[in-house]
Amino acid sequence: MADALISFLIEQLASTAFEQMKEKVRLILDVENEVDQLTRSLKQIQAVLKDAEKRQVKEAVVQVWLDELKEVAYEMDNVLDEWNTEALKQQIEKQEHEGESALVIKKKVRFSMPSPSNCFCFGQGSRPIVVRHDIAQTIKDLNSRLTKIAEERDKYQFQSTTTSGIEQPQRPKTSSLVDVSKIFGREDEKHTLISMLLGHSTSTNTVEEERGPLVIPVVGMGGMGKTTLAQLAYNDENVKAHFEKSRWVCVSDPFDEIKIAKAIIGNDDTPISDELDALMQSVSKSMETKRFLLVLDDVWTEDIAEWEKWEKLKLALMSGTKGSRILVTTRKEIVAQRMEATTHMIHLDKLSDQDSLSLFYHIALPNRKKDEIDLFNAIGNKIVSKCSGLPLAIKTLGSLMRYKNKLDQWHDVLNSEMWKIEQVEKTIFHPLLVSYDDLKSEIKRCLLLCASFPKDYEINKDNLIQLWMSQNYLNSKKNKEGQEYFDDLVMRSFFQDFQMDDYENLKSCKMHDIVHDFVQFLTRNECFIIEANDGNQETILPSDIVHHLTLMLAAESPLSLPAPFHTCKTLRSLATFNDRGDTTRIDWDLILQLKCLRALNLSRIGVEEVPKEIGRTLAFEVH
Repeated sequence: MADALISFLIEQLASTAFEQMKEKVRLILDVENEVDQLTRSLKQIQAVLKDAEKRQVKEAVVQVWLDELKEVAYEMDNVLDEWNTEALKQQIEKQEHEGESALVIKKKVRFSMPSPSNCFCFGQGSRPIVVRHDIAQTIKDLNSRLTKIAEERDKYQFQSTTTSGIEQPQRPKTSSLVDVSKIFGREDEKHTLISMLLGHSTSTNTVEEERGPLVIPVVGMGGMGKTTLAQLAYNDENVKAHFEKSRWVCVSDPFDEIKIAKAIIGNDDTPISDELDALMQSVSKSMETKRFLLVLDDVWTEDIAEWEKWEKLKLALMSGTKGSRILVTTRKEIVAQRMEATTHMIHLDKLSDQDSLSLFYHIALPNRKKDEIDLFNAIGNKIVSKCSGLPLAIKTLGSLMRYKNKLDQWHDVLNSEMWKIEQVEKTIFHPLLVSYDDLKSEIKRCLLLCASFPKDYEINKDNLIQLWMSQNYLNSKKNKEGQEYFDDLVMRSFFQDFQMDDYENLKSCKMHDIVHDFVQFLTRNECFIIEANDGNQETILPSDIVHHLTLMLAAESPLSLPAPFHTCKTLRSLATFNDRGDTTRIDWDLILQLKCLRALNLSRIGVEEVPKEIGRTLAFEVH
């Protein structure tokens, strides 16, 4: 993200609008020389950022250096916003003073909110001079900090890059989405699972079936293909014909029995009340005398206290007839133990070497002639061996290599330093780091901003592009560029679970859990998600440089926003989610103090009205 920030600042500092404003403050604190020095320092740092961003994952001191750099860059971006705001307001005041018609502003403008310590002073007399002096002093302070950061880069011996751009894959005329209907290496697991679901397996004829629905866990690490296997079985024609009622519920974390109950019941029969007893009664009634299949995908919780919720849900499901099944996917074997379902557990292991190669080449070299495939085989086999049989890793690398048509490009991936990182949190991060490193800097920060969404969140494509626009992540305000960035991320398999609209256009998507873990790992000091269960409980933030904050409001009663957000002076986006649909009390005075806020998402908490000042200052979304 640092590379994209620096590139944007250099572009802004060289813009015509900035040069015009610089003329007005030329004599204040020698600001012209300060800006020139600032630009030189940024260009010097830019030359080593590619190497620094690779090394940050394995070298903590480099991570600290980059964090300091990004903070200065963010503050400089805020100064440019203030600068542009002053220019726009003075233009409006000039036109009004000259009696011209009111200016119609078609381009969306973000107005920074004033604070007592650094306020804009527009008007007649000396007030604009105060504004210019404040801006000039801020530039001088930032320049001093940036100079020290630029000097420090020498001791890390970063490798300088001689090219400013990164080669991008050619866009095929056909769809970039790979057909995943052909699954490699899961035929045995699929056969075993379907046999258990249909009751054909001898292991399912046990006493357990007499005590209620049989629970069948599919266990494996993230990215191993648990959900894919469950989907294959769930959509099998024999399975669909066998069960009278089928339900798919994505659980994730925490285990919310009310959310799960509503999903089982369905929209038509859901009671108005959110009372647990009423919902469980409805669950029992909806499954009564039916042979059902319930899939609980991605169950995480291992807390013993949480399993009281599971016991209540399982009791409500006892109304189903013999032969009913509950299929559970989880990363943790302890989940299966808590469900007392270890007898029928299916462990997903890594793919075999042959299946790994088949999956990789199916994605990386589709419709290629045999002689072309033979040309890349030696290198491709070595690349696949680094994926350790993980389907997600293989698919990610296959998508990356699909648009690399030269042997030296394949060699570059094979020899990438990213493979040598040992401190990453999960093995899957290795191929993801390689794919991430291959992105343009502008697209990198667009991807990283997705760390602000909760796991398993259905991301609306248009809303995501608008969020990028609000953060100035696009070189233009046109939706076309955002669409291109989105398509690039889709093409490289960073998104999945696509939903289409009535015209077969891609409407929304999700991020795989491991990809979400990956982007959170890279933004661990900038993007933060809080589960605000109690409005009176103090919430501790990981640092004072959080720029994107998401609140998960899961309490059963209305809440106020937690108290410590006055420390987030550099907060650029704030999103709140409440799956219960409660109307949440918002401290608007607190939000108005967040002077750097660019996006406010209140779409899931039942807010009916916002102060008029909010609409004047930033882009916001309320549903």
